[in-house]
Amino acid sequence: MTATLTCTGLSAGYRRGHACVRDVSFALEPGRVMALLGPNGAGKTTLLLTLAGLLSPLGGRLDLDGAPIRTGNARLASRAGIVLVPDDRSLFTGLTVTENLRLARRKGGPTVAEVIDYFPRLGERRSIAAGRLSGGEQQVLALGRAFMQAPKVLLVDELSMGLAPVVVESLLPIVRSFADDRGTAVVLVEQHVHLALATADVATVLRHGEVTTTGPAAELAADPERLEQAYLGSAAGAGTAVF
Repeated sequence: MTATLTCTGLSAGYRRGHACVRDVSFALEPGRVMALLGPNGAGKTTLLLTLAGLLSPLGGRLDLDGAPIRTGNARLASRAGIVLVPDDRSLFTGLTVTENLRLARRKGGPTVAEVIDYFPRLGERRSIAAGRLSGGEQQVLALGRAFMQAPKVLLVDELSMGLAPVVVESLLPIVRSFADDRGTAVVLVEQHVHLALATADVATVLRHGEVTTTGPAAELAADPERLEQAYLGSAAGAGTAVF
């Protein structure tokens, strides 16, 4: 099943009274990909952790298909179908590729063979321990594990962390294909702005914890001046975006 993720006036942070993210609202329909952009420290990861239930919001609400999600509870968020691919990948390094995938599978999720169809390299490395994989292969496996969980909403934090751009260029279209095939809504945090916009349907830019602009990804890609102003503001060099 697929679902619409609705975020209304969400504020989040690590201490009450000290919000890192303030008054964020959006609605993301099934099969749609949202690029969540912004400079370092903008609050992107804080927002993802809150959506995933790893942080309790300081205000606002989160709904999945019109039903409120009990926030601040990662297990319940996961059961509801919200799956996070963290930037540290969180693999079982002593287990093989196949074992990692099988452990992640949920009822109704794709089979190991179906995930390998998305990532043929995993088939070639299926008997290798995850800890012996290259960084790019580990990121592929982390995505594969997320796919196995049949997510209604997939949260991807910094797919490009530690990877060459050519690897990212190969992975983002697969995320796009999975969203299209499965009707999964995707929130994608990515510093390679042009790659993220080429993958996404819509984009939201955060700066200092607040939304500075949002709109169709294609429109933002075609208007670099608007995008740069939203992303960097008046402080040149405030982030590490790769335009």
